[in-house]
Amino acid sequence: MSFTGKVVIITGASSGIGASAAELFSKEGAHVVIVGRNQDLLAASAAQCNSPLVVRADITIESEAQRVVDETIKKFGQIDILVNNAGGIPLTIGLLEDGVMKAYDDVMNLNLRSVVHLTTLAAPHLIKTKGNIVNISSTAGVTPPFRPGVSNYCVAKAGLNHFTVCAAVELGSYGVRVNAISPGPVRTNFKQNSKSPGTYEDTAKIMLLKRVSEPEEIADLILFLASSRAKSVTGVNWYSDNGCIIQR
Repeated sequence: MSFTGKVVIITGASSGIGASAAELFSKEGAHVVIVGRNQDLLAASAAQCNSPLVVRADITIESEAQRVVDETIKKFGQIDILVNNAGGIPLTIGLLEDGVMKAYDDVMNLNLRSVVHLTTLAAPHLIKTKGNIVNISSTAGVTPPFRPGVSNYCVAKAGLNHFTVCAAVELGSYGVRVNAISPGPVRTNFKQNSKSPGTYEDTAKIMLLKRVSEPEEIADLILFLASSRAKSVTGVNWYSDNGCIIQR
C-alpha cells in the first residue's frame, strides 16, 4: 500500500496505536501530522517518522483542534486522511459517586465531541481530495462495562460508532469514506492511564484467542481502511479483538 504524497493527520499519535500508525504511514510515503499532548512522547514518535509535522495540541479545546487543521494546510496544502485515534478514560467514576458529571463531560469531550469537531474542520479539505476518515473506537462501545466506573466511556464509544455511520452517510455523496475500528485489549499504556487493574497477561487469559493485540496490528488495519484497497468500504465498524465480543 503506497501513500506517497498523501497527507495524514493522526490524533493521539504520541504512543500506542497512533504512534504505530504514524510510523507505518510514514514508511509508505505519507506526509504525517502527529498530534498529541505529551511533548516527550511526541518527540519519540516523531523520531520514527520521516520529517513529520508535529503538533502539540489538546484537541478537546476547539481553538487547538482548529490549529491542527490550520498548520496542516499551511505546511502541506491538503488533507487526505484523518485518523481520529485520541481517546481514553480520564476519570473512572461510578454513577453513584460524586463528580460523575464532570467525569462524563471529560470522557465525552475526549472520545466523541473532539472527533465530531475535528471531522467538521477536516471535512471540506477531505472533500477536495476525495479522502477518508478512520475513527478508533472500542469493543466497549458494543459490550457492557468491563468494570465499574467506565459506563461513560462505553457510552462515548457507542456514540462514536453511530457518528461514524452518520458521517459516512453525510459525506459519502462527496466521495469521502468514513469507517471505524473497534479494538479489544491492545498492549499500550491504556491500562496505566486508566488505572485498570491487572496486567495484559491476565487479560490475555480471558480472551478467546488467549492473546491481546499489539499496536502494529491495529495500525495495519488503519492503513488498509485508508487505502484504495478499501475503496468500496464505508460506514463499517471493524472489530479486531481476539474474539473478545463473541467470548462475552
